[in-house]
Amino acid sequence: MRIPVLVVVPSQTSLVESALEAATGQPPSVPVGAALPAGVEPDPEFTAVPLGTGRPETTVLESLQPQASESFVLRGFVEADSQTEVPEESDGRPMFADPQIAPFLTCGGSPPLGNAATVQAKLRVSQLAAKRLDGAGVAVAIMDTGINLAHLTAKLGRIPAFDVTNSWTPAGVTNLPGRHPVDHGTMCAFDALLAAPAATLLDYPILAGRAPGGAVVGRTISVALLGYAQLIAGWAVAFAPGGAARYGALVVSNSWGIYHPSWDFPPGHRGRFCDNPRHPFNVLAATLAASGADILFAAGNCGSQCADMRCQGRVTGAIMGTNALPDVLTLAGCDTADLRVGYSSQGPSIAGMFPQKPDVTTYTHFLGSEAFGTGSPDSGTSASCPVAAGCVAAIRTRMSPQNLPPANLFDQLRLTARPAAGQLGWNGDYGHGLLDPLAAAQSLGL
Repeated sequence: MRIPVLVVVPSQTSLVESALEAATGQPPSVPVGAALPAGVEPDPEFTAVPLGTGRPETTVLESLQPQASESFVLRGFVEADSQTEVPEESDGRPMFADPQIAPFLTCGGSPPLGNAATVQAKLRVSQLAAKRLDGAGVAVAIMDTGINLAHLTAKLGRIPAFDVTNSWTPAGVTNLPGRHPVDHGTMCAFDALLAAPAATLLDYPILAGRAPGGAVVGRTISVALLGYAQLIAGWAVAFAPGGAARYGALVVSNSWGIYHPSWDFPPGHRGRFCDNPRHPFNVLAATLAASGADILFAAGNCGSQCADMRCQGRVTGAIMGTNALPDVLTLAGCDTADLRVGYSSQGPSIAGMFPQKPDVTTYTHFLGSEAFGTGSPDSGTSASCPVAAGCVAAIRTRMSPQNLPPANLFDQLRLTARPAAGQLGWNGDYGHGLLDPLAAAQSLGL
């Protein structure tokens, strides 16, 4: 069978040109003639992605500029009987998994508890607003299925700030930014605006289309890789005036992940994603975080009391991949009564990644966007992640990443989280407790 892989190769002229074109908004060329290891068929639709040194401990933002990058990621295919038969390397070049990824939405049959106003009251949004903490001047990138701006406008009663120029659309997706079908991404956008109503949305529909090359499984980490490369180019490298770097801060909301290790290469394979900080996507995410972007991930929906069927009954070590990096803030979910929802994945994370995940908990399963129909809840840790992203964006209104890097802000959010009933220190259900953005803001002198 034909199995997709991600391969890291040394810099070549065709790779630099492909990455430059993509970064500057030109129609990118695909470096089909680039030198790939033996046995790897090139993907004719995948543009080159700069990876710097390819090592998380030495990759810095400047090294991700195409002209400076030592290595690039390409997508290809190998012939193997199954994923377990994919070699770890060819010609000395490691081969990494391109696993399926999916939104973290579940328990659609359960009625909502509370509504958007309830969540805003619990988060003390009016008191944040009184401190001028409303997300103004902050960009919030929704890495999801795409945003429907008309639906958001109808639900909010106003047109939210939306940046078409600095949004991105993967190849093969015909909808323009802000004009995607009402779906999971629209829910996430609505939830991010609860605590940061003045934030500017960026639309990154990484879950809207199939992977390049027509992968059978559909949405895979390769599309997220392309999206993050574009986000890095627009935000951190700022090739052109008016780029995303004009914002005071960038918050990146990710309500997706991998449900089960069987979606990945087998245990022990050097190219695995779910327990491998050196996977190319994890290297990019960690580098973007180090550049000053606040990156949030949902914990997942494999909680022991109400696990999604895609978890296949596996409820331990269920926080995996980028969701378990120390560089990101990982969100568990609770209802508006402050009780953890049964589907919220519990820590510690999968072995090989940062164990103390989730970091904190916030609200989900409330009546909000109604993106899935009248009366439907915004649910899953898919909702708690953008709710938290809005809280971070609110704080970033007056606290720049230059003055308080993401790692320090996340430390403050953990320190000021409210313990759940009976909680002493970190635990696998709630992390460090319930997110309290006002307490965090006050502790920072805002």
